[in-house]
Amino acid sequence: MHNLNPDEQRDIQRVAHLLADAARRETLKYFRGAGLETTSKLDAGFDPVTIADRASEAAMRDILAEERPQDGILGEEYAAKPSENGLTWVLDPIDGTRGFISGTPTWGVLISLNGSDGPIYGLIDQPYIGERFEGGFDIAQVAGPMGTVGLGVSKTKVLGSSTILTTFPEVGTQDEGRAFHNVAKQCQLTRYGMDCYGYALLAAGQVDLVIEAGLQPYDICAPIAVIKAAGGVITDWSGGPAHNGGRSLAAATPELHAAAMEILQAELAKA
Repeated sequence: MHNLNPDEQRDIQRVAHLLADAARRETLKYFRGAGLETTSKLDAGFDPVTIADRASEAAMRDILAEERPQDGILGEEYAAKPSENGLTWVLDPIDGTRGFISGTPTWGVLISLNGSDGPIYGLIDQPYIGERFEGGFDIAQVAGPMGTVGLGVSKTKVLGSSTILTTFPEVGTQDEGRAFHNVAKQCQLTRYGMDCYGYALLAAGQVDLVIEAGLQPYDICAPIAVIKAAGGVITDWSGGPAHNGGRSLAAATPELHAAAMEILQAELAKA
C-alpha cells in the first residue's frame, strides 16, 4: 500500500475534484437533451454507450495527462494506460448509462485512485443532483444541495430490519440471481435500478445492503473507497477483495455482511 504524505494526498484530492468537475460539464451537456447518440457495445443484447460517456472520459484523461502524467489510467471507454509509479486512476465516465439515456438521476461518475492493494481514495459524483460523495484520506463526506455533511453507515445488524438494493432484478447469472433473491426475501425492503447511487446511499446511512454481480473494476473501485471511509464493509461474495470486479456485497455492519454472505454462499454451493 502506498504511504502518501499529506501534500500528496491533497494533490490527489485536488485532481480528483478537477476530474469530477470536468465530467459534470461534459455529461450535463447531453443529459435529457435531444439527439443523444447511443450505440450498443454488444452484437446481441443492449449495452449502451453514448457520446457523453466518451466525452466525459476524454476530458478526465486530458486533465490527468497534464496534472499527473506518471499515474496509470483504467477507464471504461479507452485503452488502459500503464502506471509508472504504482498509482492508477480508475474511471467510469457514466456509471448507469441506461439510467442516463432514460433521464433518471441515478447514474454517476466514478473516480478512484488505486494502489497495489486496491482503492485508497474515491468519488461518486451525481452531476444533475449536484451531489459528490467523497471517501479516503480520513475524509467521508457528501457535498450537495443540503450543504456538506459527514457520511456514516447505518447501525442495522439484522436482515429483517434492512433495506437491500441491486441494479437489475436478474442480478447476474441465474444462480447469482437466485442467491440474491434469497437474501432479499429476508430483508424488509428491496429496491432496484440505482447503479452506483445505491452504494452512495449505503455510505450515507440511507440503505443497508447492496449486492451485485457481473461488475467491472471501474464499476466498484470508487464505491469501495467511499463505503469503507463511511464505516461500511464491502467484499466479494466470499469475503475477499472486490476491486477487481465480479460480485460485490456491501453492508452497513459486519453482522449484516455476515448474515447476507452466509445465504449467498449456501445458494451458490447448490449450483
